[in-house]
Amino acid sequence: MRPLHIGLIGAGGIARAHLPGWLELGARVSVYTVDGSAEKLAAEYAGREVAAVASLGELLADCTAVDICTPTPTHKEIALAAVAAGRHVICEKPLALDAADAEEIAAAAEAAGVRLHPAHVVRYFPAYAAMQQAVARGELGGLAVLRFTRGGARPQWAPWFGDPAMSGGVIMDLMVHDIDIARWIAGDVVRVHAQTRGVEHATGGSQAEVVSATAVLTHASGAISHITGLWGLPDQRFRTTFRIAGSDGLLRHDSTSVPGYRITAQGVRAANEGIPSSPMTESPYLSELREFAASWADGGEEPRVSARDGIEAVRIAEAAVESSRTGRAAEIRTGTAAEIRTGTEEVTR
Repeated sequence: MRPLHIGLIGAGGIARAHLPGWLELGARVSVYTVDGSAEKLAAEYAGREVAAVASLGELLADCTAVDICTPTPTHKEIALAAVAAGRHVICEKPLALDAADAEEIAAAAEAAGVRLHPAHVVRYFPAYAAMQQAVARGELGGLAVLRFTRGGARPQWAPWFGDPAMSGGVIMDLMVHDIDIARWIAGDVVRVHAQTRGVEHATGGSQAEVVSATAVLTHASGAISHITGLWGLPDQRFRTTFRIAGSDGLLRHDSTSVPGYRITAQGVRAANEGIPSSPMTESPYLSELREFAASWADGGEEPRVSARDGIEAVRIAEAAVESSRTGRAAEIRTGTAAEIRTGTEEVTR
């Protein structure tokens, strides 16, 4: 097996969270960006197996896999180019802005015989992984009501976050984490009703508003998930919680009650930029990347996040965005096309 060579696209906060994990796994990393920031990132790792490359073609020519850590609107084009080059793909969440594009990426990867890994890292955070295992063992009995919250300072370090057409807003960009977890725990979702409060669009130079959203998911099993997301004030403390109630028990978690839970940043941190982590355990990003890389070998085990998981998280988030727009519950049909029905209106993505 040839040495692991990763093509890392992007040099922002999430790329800086992934890069140490790849180096820990013994990989050589080539970094590409369109704005010259790849050179700066590579310079910070002088003496390590990290080098900037001048073009996407140069990056794709020799790497084992491509790790896409770029703004959401760029995911589809880059992923399809990587798949066409025969490379495995790791793509940051959300996989795309709509389920149809996510399906297209997955279909292309399957046809090319390469792996597609949506990077839903929350599945690798210890509290969430332990919760899923407890549910899988039946310790809570039949699931009834699941509650998730996630919030922090509104992201302002890159202007695309302030354009819902590019980021998907608070539901697609932030709440997709807990949407994925809810489906992982309680199964497929058939209906969603959502509401967003505050102005998501932020113009240059203006004070960005606080934005919050809620989504109520009805699972095919009959369980109900209540998800809340918040893009808050600049001094808003990052916090996540869950409360999982079943017929035989209750599990709860609050990140602020865990002494080792913190927000960290690699290199120079821009305003409001931070990555959730825990120094008390192995980095969840490392755990995620190790599991993905192990699956590439013949006979490798399937990772806990599949391409289908990434597609369905986008599909549910897309339905929640649509519900928030119309004020009506959205029925979700899974399949090769993303069909969302809101009241008497049906939209095929």
